Amino acid sequence: MNVILLEPFGNLGELGEEVSVKAGFARNFLLPQGKAVRATDENRKLFEGQRLELEHVANERLSVAQDRAGKLEGVELTIVVKAGEEGKLYGSVGTQDIAAALTEQGLEIQKSEVRLPEGVIRALGEYQVGVQLHPDVVVEVPLSVVAE
Repeated sequence: MNVILLEPFGNLGELGEEVSVKAGFARNFLLPQGKAVRATDENRKLFEGQRLELEHVANERLSVAQDRAGKLEGVELTIVVKAGEEGKLYGSVGTQDIAAALTEQGLEIQKSEVRLPEGVIRALGEYQVGVQLHPDVVVEVPLSVVAE
């Protein structure tokens, strides 16, 4: 299915690009979330009329994300958890725990913005956690997981 992107979207494309995606992805995610429209002649004309407005909105979102990224610079995060003698955690530290810890420091971070490419953390130690505020803005935050 061909769609026109209404905002920059990760590895998929930039604002205004016509891309081919699987029908389910378009139907279930891109179209309902307002991130894309079907690529028809009518929608192409409509998009060209709204291009400047959409570019302005995309630039505002980028500047807001960059401001939020500036607040995250220099932040060091420490999470205290229960752990066994060998350094293994009783449970795990996930995206929700990290987002909650950042929110306690006065930074409004959603759990969907936290990136853990290797999955949840199950051992004590030092980690680098990615916080993706915008498709073009990713901040690495150092995380220390320590025992109680």
